[in-house]
Amino acid sequence: MRHVLMFALLAGLVVADVRAQNRQAEFNKPFPPHKVIGNVYYVGSEQLASFLITTPEGHILINSSFETTVPVIRAAVEKLGFKFTDIKILLGSHAHGDHMEGDALVKDLTKAQVMAMEQDVPALRTMKPGGKEHPIDRVLKDGDEVKLGGTTLVAHRTAGHTKGCTTWTLRVQDGGKSYNVAILGSIGVNPGYVLVNNKDYPEIADDYVRSFKVLRSMPVDVFLGAHGSFYGLSEKYAQLDKGGANPFVDPGGFKAHVDRQEKNFQAKLEEQQKAAAK
Repeated sequence: MRHVLMFALLAGLVVADVRAQNRQAEFNKPFPPHKVIGNVYYVGSEQLASFLITTPEGHILINSSFETTVPVIRAAVEKLGFKFTDIKILLGSHAHGDHMEGDALVKDLTKAQVMAMEQDVPALRTMKPGGKEHPIDRVLKDGDEVKLGGTTLVAHRTAGHTKGCTTWTLRVQDGGKSYNVAILGSIGVNPGYVLVNNKDYPEIADDYVRSFKVLRSMPVDVFLGAHGSFYGLSEKYAQLDKGGANPFVDPGGFKAHVDRQEKNFQAKLEEQQKAAAK
């Protein structure tokens, strides 16, 4: 009986591993790399958004994604004519594997400085693909600036989705005009998130509320995010060859996304509050 149980356990682990690999393969489907606006380029996969911020002194990469996504990102960077090894700084949106698991590999390939919001550091320390320690060269606080080659990014802690979830903002010049760019971390409430009486994250609901307020206060012209689905990547990319206005300039889309996510949060919060009161 013991051998049968052991076999069943091992078989279950194998099936789970295969499913995880299939899931990553689905997430890692390549997407055409492209200029978004100014010195901001899309270099992510079909579902996992990564952005290259280019400067004369080297480049900044936002989101390494899964470790298995790194070759996809590297190919995208090089297809645009940039050197992957010119990446000097690596940033992330939040401490989930599909956005920051590849940090160690990117650092190994580029020697980039890895920076992360302080509240996400404990979760990142547990992220060790292949046994690699998660590199963190600079711990960021809310409002900190990251500067390189004349470009300044500001780290905004928009927590809830994770304790250190980060929305990045920067100003870019394009066509003689200046634009405010926001790269949203995430304000979604994932299935299974506990918003009421969460022992591991007691302030989760308060953090969500604060984050919605912070996001609404931001001046945003160009709306980007950790997943292309947040801002309609596929649809907007399809419009690029049609001429006309840059489809990524979409302040209304940003507001609409925040509205939808806040409505979803409030509904789930009320549902959990009612359940807890019974």
